[in-house]
Order: sequence, then structure tokens, then C-alpha cells
Amino acid sequence: MSEQTFTFIYQAELEKNGASLRLDKVLAAELEDYSRSQLQKLIKAGKVLVDGHPVLTKAEQVPPGAEIRVQVPPPQPTHLQPEKIPLDVVFENDDILVVNKSAGMVVHPAPGHETGTLVQAALAHSPEIEGVGGVKRPGLVHRLDRFTSGLILLAKNDHAQHVLQDQFQERTVEKEYHALVDGRPPTPKGRVEVAIGRDPTNRKRMAPVLPQHGKEAISEYYTIEEFKNHTLLEVHILTGRTHQIRVHMAFLECPVVGDAQYGFRNPTLPIKRQFLHAARLSIIIPGESEPSTFEAPLPPELVQVLDELRVS
Repeated sequence: MSEQTFTFIYQAELEKNGASLRLDKVLAAELEDYSRSQLQKLIKAGKVLVDGHPVLTKAEQVPPGAEIRVQVPPPQPTHLQPEKIPLDVVFENDDILVVNKSAGMVVHPAPGHETGTLVQAALAHSPEIEGVGGVKRPGLVHRLDRFTSGLILLAKNDHAQHVLQDQFQERTVEKEYHALVDGRPPTPKGRVEVAIGRDPTNRKRMAPVLPQHGKEAISEYYTIEEFKNHTLLEVHILTGRTHQIRVHMAFLECPVVGDAQYGFRNPTLPIKRQFLHAARLSIIIPGESEPSTFEAPLPPELVQVLDELRVS
């Protein structure tokens, strides 16, 4: 597949303050099949020309009547090998694949986990996702930690991925998790607004940091059930930072049960994974106007933990 080139003349449209539109807004309005993040990458790569000259900043104002040319490189072929690993498919159509991931499955290949990943299983199930969104993580729109179970979403074509990525960026996706934590949070329900960044003492960990040193992270939690030494929470994340729920719960001094990285080194309950499950996901499927909601029940090993707590 060769490089695609889009050329158009900018028909003047002004901001409310009378200024010309920024380049990224002009591109988003003209090239609706591409996400804002992809368009911004093309700008940075010098693939967007205004009147024949590359423009490298998304904030550049476009003069009326300017000729804009966008060069989109062809997708690179992936070298990932499909693997026929069973998937628990919750929903599938021509655009998306919703999977109930089991705990222990890595989402995409990484050092030490080159095979047996969700992406490789998805490639065997739906070969058309090859190259969608990149060669290393084809089809992925978001991620789950290795030992977190539950709903994960994959796009089966570039258009679907762009539509879904925009929903994540605009924070219109609803993501609900169930987490069993040690102890109790300070209030039965609450909102955590604490920035997250790399732990300066351990680059494999994330940590609560000052806003200028990390990325905004917002979580809301609600108590579902209380036990003697533990609490079952429903957690909604408004941002999607790495390890967000685990870091925020540890910040509240009620870490996720079984989370040796941010909680107790030895689990307080007999569990071989962290008690964190992506239970509910609401998105607008490409081509539709109303949100669709998908649910995944708690896996048996987590149900058993709760049953034992209820009788103890």
C-alpha cells in the first residue's frame, strides 16, 4: 500500500474571537476519519504542508485560501505472529471486538512476554486488525494490567480506532471497575484527583506526584460492601493513567488486595492475583448515536474470595 495524499483549500472559518482556525482544528474538520492524535503525529513528522511548506506545530493559524496537503504514510506490516488462544468475546461486529480478558494474560508483547498475549490471540481471531493503529499494538484502544481481568476493547479497522480514541480523549467513555481493598477508604464514596508519574526511585512503578511532574488522574469510588478488614469498591476512572486505580487506592492507604507492587508484599487474603476487575464499559460504537454498555461478571476466583469473606 502506497502513501496517501489529501489536498484541499482551506475555506475561511473563524474562531469566536475572529482569529483563523488552528491547523489541528482545520485538519480534524476536513479529515474526519483520522483521530486528533494521529493528525498531530503527522504534523510533528512534517507530513502536513501549508502552501507547500511543512508546518510542525498544531497551533499554527491557517490563512484563508491556503492549500493544505497531508501525506499519510502506509501502515507498516506487523511481525507479530497470530496465536490461536481462546478468547472470551463479549461483543463483535465489523468495527470492534470486546473481550473479557482473564487475569495473567499480557495485553501486548513486551520484554519477557513475547508470546501468548491478547493482541496475538486477537490477530488469530480477527486477522483484519493487523496494522490497525501501529505494528506493535494493532487494534488496541486502551489497556489493562496483566493481573487485572475484565473488559478490553479492540478496533478492527482504522476508522473505528480513530472514533474510539476520540471518545477516550474526550472522556465520554464510562469505565467501571470492581476492586477489593485492604481496610477502608477515608469516606464511603469519594473522588481522588492526584497526578500520577514515574516513581523516581523505581522506574517500573508509578507514584502520586505534584501536578507539574506527572499527568492528571481522576478516580471516583463508591462502597459496594464492607467486611471486617476489607472493602469492596466500585471505581470509575475519568482518566486512563498507567496503574491509576492501584496507585490511587494505595494513596488512600487502602491498597488493592493482592497488589504486591503498591500494597502488601504478602496478600492479606488467599489470592494469586490482584482483586481488580473491569466490570463495565460504555462506548458509542462507530456508526451509532447512542452508547452501548458491555458487562463482564466477576471471575470465579474473585467470587470465591467474597463468599469466604461473607461467612468468616
